[in-house]
Amino acid sequence: MHSSDGRPAAPSVDEVIGKTERKDAVPASGVVAKPRKVRPDRSDYALRGISYTVVTVFTIFCILPFVLILSASFSEESQIREHGFSLLPRGFSLTAYEFILKSPRQVIGSYVVTILMTVFGTAIGLIIIAMTGYALQRKDFPFRNGISFFIYFTTLFSAGLAPTYLWIARDLGLRGNYLAVFLQLLMTPWLIILMKSFVRSIPNEITESGKVDGAGDFRIFWRLVLPMLKPALATTGLFLALGYWNEWYLSSLYLGSTVEFKPLQYYLYNVINTANALKSSMAGNYVSVTELPSNTLKMASAVVATGPIVLLYPFVQRYFVSGITVGAVKG
Repeated sequence: MHSSDGRPAAPSVDEVIGKTERKDAVPASGVVAKPRKVRPDRSDYALRGISYTVVTVFTIFCILPFVLILSASFSEESQIREHGFSLLPRGFSLTAYEFILKSPRQVIGSYVVTILMTVFGTAIGLIIIAMTGYALQRKDFPFRNGISFFIYFTTLFSAGLAPTYLWIARDLGLRGNYLAVFLQLLMTPWLIILMKSFVRSIPNEITESGKVDGAGDFRIFWRLVLPMLKPALATTGLFLALGYWNEWYLSSLYLGSTVEFKPLQYYLYNVINTANALKSSMAGNYVSVTELPSNTLKMASAVVATGPIVLLYPFVQRYFVSGITVGAVKG
């Protein structure tokens, strides 16, 4: 730094203080002393013990229902009817799974349909919901208040089942088409409101820095805003994936028997109804009621339906506790 007359300028106070602190921070020997570890006392060990105990007990209570479901799915129907559910299978049996997998082609086809709808629906829905939430949060968007009110209004009032069915089946001609289910689950008003609240937490300086650098709206969203929405995308994506994976009601309305491969949940729903109808029909006179799975079939259906989606949860769990603003503010 030089002054106006060419002579070296005097160092500022901050520079002097900074140099002094750096000199004081490093000892003359050049060896930096390691910080001492604080040893916990008895109260710390007691607090840790109580915390670990509470978390362990809570975890066991959360795991027990899954263990009971898995155990019941491998038990005999007569044993469950006589002795109830237990943590270990009573009379090991695969009858329930054999009843579900009696048509392997249908099971595989149902899995493929559900997985494709879940993957593509979640990906496309995330992009649309994120862009919608970002646009509704921009102060320079002139119609954001009106569109936000329209989206929020649909959460309080809806047209009802009959007008929706007539619009989808008759006007759009999507009855018997997977799009009748796919499009209705693509985005929901609640997820848009959730994404909008996430975008609101991002500082305005982020978008302003992109404008200063000459970036357009889409580039600002794609390069600056979207990477900072990882927790929001993980949360919204999990809700979308669960919605697609657990869907059966819309399939029963618009698909029915018109498609060869039904979504997984709807297929399992039909399997359970078939077993219950068989027990109460005249055909049950020739088959022992205790041999027909009922409770075990429901548990086996729960295992088949929830297994893959449960494995997805650990991959998005870490984003739930992440900060919404990742990185620093430019400038």
